[in-house]
Amino acid sequence: MPKITQTGITNRLLLRLPGDAFEHIAPHLKRVELPVGRPLVESGKPIERIYFIESGLASMIAVSSDGNTLEVGQIGYEGISGYPVLLGTDRTPNRTFMQVAGYGLELSTSRFLSLMADRETHLIFLRYVHTRELQLAHSALAAARYSMHQRLARWLLMCHDRLIVDDMALTHEFLSLMLGVRRSGVTVQLHILEGMRAIKSTRGNVRILNRQVLLDVAGASYGAPEAEYERLIGANMLVDERPARLIGIGWNR
Repeated sequence: MPKITQTGITNRLLLRLPGDAFEHIAPHLKRVELPVGRPLVESGKPIERIYFIESGLASMIAVSSDGNTLEVGQIGYEGISGYPVLLGTDRTPNRTFMQVAGYGLELSTSRFLSLMADRETHLIFLRYVHTRELQLAHSALAAARYSMHQRLARWLLMCHDRLIVDDMALTHEFLSLMLGVRRSGVTVQLHILEGMRAIKSTRGNVRILNRQVLLDVAGASYGAPEAEYERLIGANMLVDERPARLIGIGWNR
């Protein structure tokens, strides 16, 4: 198997690590396929592996005792699954699974936690946890204070940030599940965004045609967590060969 090098990856947290910290885990990283539906964190079960997402999109889902579910976070190439282990817990009631297929780098939790002995590395991951909490807080704010139209635009922007491509494998049914609304309501709002020439929605796919229109619709419901990620983690990161395009407040991809 070819050696995994820091310059040959896309995960932004791995790119941000000090060189010696990356070399500490590099021999233990395993490149894995992450198909749709692949569980990364199971509800109530020990988190034995961390996944650094390289491509695709994972959803964190809150699950109630009576079976109700709602997305409470998204993870793409900017992050990792299983971050609750950084807070001293080995499991969580939430679950995380792949929403859009991709691949990632798998690492045992014990090896991952050994990185925390390095203060600079530990600080990077604590800052990442902070951005995750901020994403959750702004999702709650969007649900309470912004319209369905704005929330959908925000959610599509967040997906677009993490998937890099304009064609996103998202179904109406899944959009309704993630937003906690009826499928018919999502369909209506998608048609409105189509009429604004922001997107093109077909069965199982949403194509972004004009990101700026989505930004205008989402308004203040989108942007704060993205800006905080850039402020705390994005600065001085290694530059790769991916297409340069402004994302929201300043994500590069």
